[in-house]
Formats: sequence, structure tokens, C-alpha cells
Amino acid sequence: MSVQKLVSVFTNPTSSNYQIAAQISKTLIKSGPKSLHHSPNLKSSINPQIANLVLTNPIVPLNSCLSFFNFIIKNPSFKNPNLYPYVVMFFRLVKDRRFVVAKNLLSNGVLDENLRCPVDDLGKMVEKCGDQGGRAGKFFDMLFRVYAENRLFDEAMAVFEYMIDKGFEVEERSCMFCLTVMKRSNEFDRLVKFLRRMVCCGVEITVYSMSLVVDCMCKRGEVERAEVLIKEMSDMGIKANTYTYNSLVESYIRKGKLEKVDEVLGLMERNNVARNVATYTLLIDGWTGRGKFDVAKKLFQEMHGRGIEGDLHLYTTMMNLCGKEENMKMAFALFDEMVDKGIPPSAHTYGALINGVCKVGKMDAADMLVQEMQSKGFDLNAVVFNTLMDGYCKKGMIDKAMELKGIMEKKGLVPDMIAYNTIANGLCRLNRNEEAKGVLFSMVETGLPLNAVNYTTLIDIYSKEGNFAEARRLLKEMREKGEEPTAITYNALIDAYSKRGKIKEARGIRAEMEERGLMPDVYTYSTLIHAECIAGKVDEAFKLFREMPQRSLIPNVVTYTVLISGLSKLGRSDEAFQLYDQMKEARIAPDNTVYASLVGSLHAPDS
Repeated sequence: MSVQKLVSVFTNPTSSNYQIAAQISKTLIKSGPKSLHHSPNLKSSINPQIANLVLTNPIVPLNSCLSFFNFIIKNPSFKNPNLYPYVVMFFRLVKDRRFVVAKNLLSNGVLDENLRCPVDDLGKMVEKCGDQGGRAGKFFDMLFRVYAENRLFDEAMAVFEYMIDKGFEVEERSCMFCLTVMKRSNEFDRLVKFLRRMVCCGVEITVYSMSLVVDCMCKRGEVERAEVLIKEMSDMGIKANTYTYNSLVESYIRKGKLEKVDEVLGLMERNNVARNVATYTLLIDGWTGRGKFDVAKKLFQEMHGRGIEGDLHLYTTMMNLCGKEENMKMAFALFDEMVDKGIPPSAHTYGALINGVCKVGKMDAADMLVQEMQSKGFDLNAVVFNTLMDGYCKKGMIDKAMELKGIMEKKGLVPDMIAYNTIANGLCRLNRNEEAKGVLFSMVETGLPLNAVNYTTLIDIYSKEGNFAEARRLLKEMREKGEEPTAITYNALIDAYSKRGKIKEARGIRAEMEERGLMPDVYTYSTLIHAECIAGKVDEAFKLFREMPQRSLIPNVVTYTVLISGLSKLGRSDEAFQLYDQMKEARIAPDNTVYASLVGSLHAPDS
């Protein structure tokens, strides 16, 4: 009967909006929302006023009201002028504690570009809904979060300012949510500005909000600004925690300012802020990256002494350290300790072990680790493939490396520049230079451009072949392509010129290297010293040797060996033995070549 009355009301031209709304409400109450679909005139006859009268009718059940709302919103003929129906439904849903539905409904409304409006207009719609028992603040808080979630930060800030102006409480967790989204969106300037605005407006600030902003500043390299912020927050009673300080530690390690790292650690001690496993992981990783393995191991022991349990990341970091030290016995002991503690290894963990055993040339062990890794459900990634190929190339097993490249491609992994360069270098070690060049040229054909490492490999090949014109052409080309030569690039030319007795050209490359702001390294000096010695110009070699400490370069076993050999051949045994004593004082172990040269110096004609 209700449906019939509803139809009659719509077909009566004298029916007012109020009469139609009242009849729709009665129909919804008695027959439910399905009855709406039985009136063919309903869709075209509902206007915004009728819709609002039905939605605001408190006696219409919420579910029926929600169905009616969806019915009109999905109706193409319904011309909705604003967000008022959404605001009405939001309050009804929140009153019934259906917050998720309310949030989704609000999102759909405010994200509709045809309905989007200034926050002041939304405020008027909220006022039109009357007293909502304090739920108006909930509306604006959720509106703030919706805008932030969808990266509409200008709109979110407008809502924030409206709430402050109207005296609504701004929840700290909503502000934290907004800060988090800003961080993910790389809106760092806006993020810092918003935190300071929160402070100015008296919004509660927690250490978590501060730590998030500090972390962003540090990742941008603005660690000094981060320290200023920490001081400001501390003066307000918001004290930094371990996570805050860890951001500073990480940033200073990345900058290489280890004295500042010590300052931060001292500050943590004075403020009774304990280090955690993440702190130690950062420190161990930082010292390992600088070759200070002993310091890193002491930190690991210190962590155990403080009763801090290691996690997966830390154990993997320590295994990487052991791999760099070629101490695989310790690496596998750490692996067993980790597993015994119930920490399952990751692909990165296996990668660290595989890298270590490849470095020491234990390719059988690498194959066993690969099998175990795959049995645990981890597939090989490009990094592991590159590591294995490098290991096989260094063992001279180039065919096995090429086979791995084929397997890699069959798995859908595209070899990168590192993979091609690894195989090219492996071929160079076997003096298969033409094949090495072919590998790099085939890489270019796949669409990968030559990088600095690839260019250096080609320059090294052509230099060793004596084709210096092509090597210099490539040097010029790489600069034109934006790939800056490194010390290794220049060293390849210096080494080749030196071995062919072209000392003048070798010196010229060194001068060019310095003109471009690159400092010669130990390899550069050792190569030039060797060349001067071969040419019988030992005094020139000595000049280069004395230059090294002035440039903070420490001579290595090769440097001493070539100079002692040069002196010995000229019968300058006293100087050779003095250099030998200096070598021992520097705790550099002489090899058989040194001993043979010293003995030979005693029998030289000029001795």
C-alpha cells in the first residue's frame, strides 16, 4: 500500500516537496529501501530539498536512510548542488559509531571535484545540521585526515586552521598521521612548517612527531637544523628518545663526521637515553664501511655485554663485515647463532654469506648456499647473480659465469651494467680482450649506456693493447657523455704507458688527473715509482716516494718492493736495506721479491 501511495504522490502535480519527502520516509519505514525501485518516476522527481528532508528525518532507520542516500547519489538525474547530504549522513553514521563507513562516505564526497568547496562552506553545512553532541569536532578531524591521506595538503591545512580558529580540539594522532603522509610524499619543507605551526597553535606535540620530523631533516642532510629543533623541543619539555638520536647518528655517519657521532652518543649517555639494536647496527655498519673492522667487532661485543639482543639486520651486517675480512668461519658461527635464537635468515643474509665465500674463492660453498637459499623459498636476485658471476670470473671460470648470465636471463632478470662489466673483466683476466670488448658493445646494443666503470674497462683494454689513440678517444667521449673519469680510469692509462716505457706520457696523465681535481692514490704512485726505477731514475722515484706522506698516502708492500728492487739493481744496497728497515717499522711484511732484491744488491757491480 505504501508503494502505491508513493506513486500517487509523484503523479499528483500539486504534491509539495514536504509531502513527497514525508511519503518517501513512510515508505522507507514500512517497506524498506527496496520499495524505491518500484516507482519509475522516483529517480527523476527527487530534488535536493526532498533528499535533505528524508535524510534528516530521525525516524527513518539508518540502514534505510543509507540505501536512500546511495540510491540518489548513483542516480544520474539527481543534481546534487553541494556536500550537505554527505554531511548529514556522516553525522548519522558517527552517532551509530559506524566510523569506517562514515569516513568512506566523507572521502567520496570531498574528493568529488564537482562538490569540493571551501572549509567555511562546509562549516555552514555542519551548523545547519544543528547540535550534534560534540560530533562537529569529529567531522573536521576526519575531514583533516581524509585530505591528508589523499595528499591534498593545502585543503588539510585549511581545515587545521579552521579548527584552531573555531576552538575545535586537534588530535595529535591526526597531526602525526598528516606528518607521516607528508614524509612519504617528500613534502619536507611543508612537514617542518606544519610542525612549527602545531607548536604555535598549542597542539600537543609528542616525541614521535618530533622524531619523524628530525628523521626527515637528517635524510635531507639538514642534520644541524635537526639538532636545533631537538633543542627547541627539549626547552618545551619534549625530550628526544633513542629513535630521535639514531637519526642524528645515521646522518653524521653518512657525512663521515665521526666526531659528531661521538658527541651524539655522549649526549645520549648524559640524558640517560639507552642505545638499542638499531643504534649499534648503524655504528657497526658505519665503521665497517670505513674499514675499521676491529672497532665494529668491539661494538658488537659491547652490545652483547649490555644485554641487547641482535636482530636480523644486525646479524646480516656482521656477516657482511666478516665477508669483507674474509673471516667466513666467524660469519657461519654468527649465522648459526642467529638461527639458534629463532631468527630466520633472509635473502640478504644468504647474499652476505654468498658474497663472503665468493670473495675467498670457495665457489663450491657458494653453490651449496644457493641451493639452501632456494630450498627456503628465496629466489636468486640480480645482486646474487652478479656476486656469483664475479666469484667465478675471479677463479677464471668464465664459462660458468656466462652460463649464469644465461640462467639469469631465462628467469626474466635483465643483466645490468655490473653484470656485463663483471664478465668483461673476467675475460680480460684471461687476455681474451676482443671477447671482452664484444661483451660491452653487446650491452650497448641492448640499450644500456656505458657508465664510468664500463668506459674504464675499455680504456684499460685499449691501453694494454697499446692503442692509446682509442683509449684517449674513449676518455674524451666519457666526459662528453657526463661520465666522469675516476682515479682508476687514469691509473689504467698511467700503468699502460709506464709498462711501455712512456714515462713522459705517464707523467702527463698524472698532471691531467690532478688538474681535474682527482688526487693520485697509492696505486698511481707505486706505478710511477716502478716506471722510474725501470728507467734507472731511482732518484726521481725517491722524490715520488717522499711525496706520498705529504698527501696522507701510506706506501704499501708494492711501493716498497719496486723501490727496493730499483735501488738493488743499481747496487745501492745501504739505501735498499734502510728502506727495508723502514718497511718493517711500518709493519709491512716483505715478500720473497724483497729478499731476493736485497741479496742481489750485495752482488751488484756498484755495491
